[in-house]
Amino acid sequence: MKLGAFSISLSVNDLMVSKQFYETLGFTAWAGSVDQNYLIMKSGTTLIGIFQNMFEGNLLTFNPGWDQDAQLVEGFEDIRTIQETLQNNNIELLASVAENTSGPASLMVKDPDGNIILIDQHVG
Repeated sequence: MKLGAFSISLSVNDLMVSKQFYETLGFTAWAGSVDQNYLIMKSGTTLIGIFQNMFEGNLLTFNPGWDQDAQLVEGFEDIRTIQETLQNNNIELLASVAENTSGPASLMVKDPDGNIILIDQHVG
C-alpha cells in the first residue's frame, strides 16, 4: 500500500505556545492558519501538525497522493483502493469513505494498541 506523506497530528492546548516550542526545535510554520486553529510545522522533510480544539488525542496521519512537500505524486493509490485493501484484511474502519465517490476523502483506523491513524487524501 502507498499511503503517501507521513506526519503526526498533535492535539494541543495552546497553538501559539506549541508553535513557539516547535520553532525552538527548528521547525517553521509551513501551512495552516492560526485563525483556523492549526499549523503544519516543517523541519526538513519532517512534518508535525499542531491542532487546537479540533480532535482529542494525537493521530498518525498519511496523505495519499502527496509527497512530504504536498506535491502531487503521479500514479498514487487512491484512498478508496486503500480502504478496500484494509477491509479485505479485516481491519475495522472507524470512519470510511463513501462508495462510488471520487476526489478528496478520509478514513480512520485504530492499530492494535489503540493508536488512531488518519488517512487523509487531499487530491483527486
